[in-house]
Amino acid sequence: MRRYGALQAEALAAVARRLVAPLPDSPVVLDVGCGAGSMSVPLVSALREHGGGVLVLVDATPELLDAACAAARAEADGAVSVKPVLADLAAEDPLTFAGPVELIWGSRVVHHLPDQLRGVRRLVSALAPGGWLALAEGGLETRFLPWDLGVGEPGLQDRMAAARAEWFVSMRENMPGSVRLPVGWNVALADAGLGEISAFSFVVDHPAPVKQQVRDWAVDRLTWLAEITGPYLHAADRAALQRLLNPSDSEYVGAREDVFLLETDTVHLGRRR
Repeated sequence: MRRYGALQAEALAAVARRLVAPLPDSPVVLDVGCGAGSMSVPLVSALREHGGGVLVLVDATPELLDAACAAARAEADGAVSVKPVLADLAAEDPLTFAGPVELIWGSRVVHHLPDQLRGVRRLVSALAPGGWLALAEGGLETRFLPWDLGVGEPGLQDRMAAARAEWFVSMRENMPGSVRLPVGWNVALADAGLGEISAFSFVVDHPAPVKQQVRDWAVDRLTWLAEITGPYLHAADRAALQRLLNPSDSEYVGAREDVFLLETDTVHLGRRR
């Protein structure tokens, strides 16, 4: 998570400044599902530039919450109050631990909830009147491999993207209490009671040749994709993945000069009336 966050840092800093700019003085900002703090640090920096405020970090994993809190407090330099809260967004308890909030940020969190619309409504209920909800959900498929790798058939990443979509459908179907959300995020935010709905996208771009940090991330990413898509792929593709993930192989992703990172994420915004 930290490696990935470092690669996104510049883009997330710009997003944080954009989200914090319209907030009132000394706002309360909630980073829900904060993970290891990829967005927590940019939010603290933006709040510090804004004149101060409170950042509430929420995650269900103590180790991740501790890491995010330590990184955010180091960036805060006393100008921003950082408050960690161990909580699960999937729980039924009301989000009353932060008081009225001027901005809630959630990245790739809501789609893990059984009832996504209900989760969005819970977040909306924690907003102060006029407060903003910003959800980073969706965008374009992350690209990091050339089309023809010289291993297996060309187009491996495209086939993995299709397999990942199958895996996601299965994951959602097998989730206890799962409820479909058969609309786009703009409609979901409106159904949750928000107005002034909009969206914008940001790009993370590390073209080849890249630093080793990007190659290391590519190994992490490909390892995860191989795990979740394996049952949906042809045996030849699984064999190609074994070579790409083998440090002793000449085609090892972690040593290739043609690895890159190109990602486009979309942030969906709505304001509580």
